[in-house]
Amino acid sequence: MNTDACGGLGPIVSVIKRGIFPLVQIGIPILLIVFGTIDLGKAVISSDEKEVKQAQGRLIKRFIYAAAVFFVVTLVSVVMGIIAKGGEGDTTSWQSCWNSIE
Repeated sequence: MNTDACGGLGPIVSVIKRGIFPLVQIGIPILLIVFGTIDLGKAVISSDEKEVKQAQGRLIKRFIYAAAVFFVVTLVSVVMGIIAKGGEGDTTSWQSCWNSIE
């Protein structure tokens, strides 16, 4: 791991890139889908048709939210790459730091 490009911030960038981003991109959507499935299961067990319909609606919304959360990290990376290419000044230093962390 080359942290020279990060100016001493290599461990922090590494935690963000290896820990926080995967947690947000993978963990949160899984939790949303699991909680939605549990809600739907509870509604089905209760045998209340109105509650089942509401739970289905919540599950669909949670699937949509899960997909949106999954792609947030990718979208942020793409936008920041576009900004860095078109920006003024030294914008490559953060890119070289980010890319040096594997």
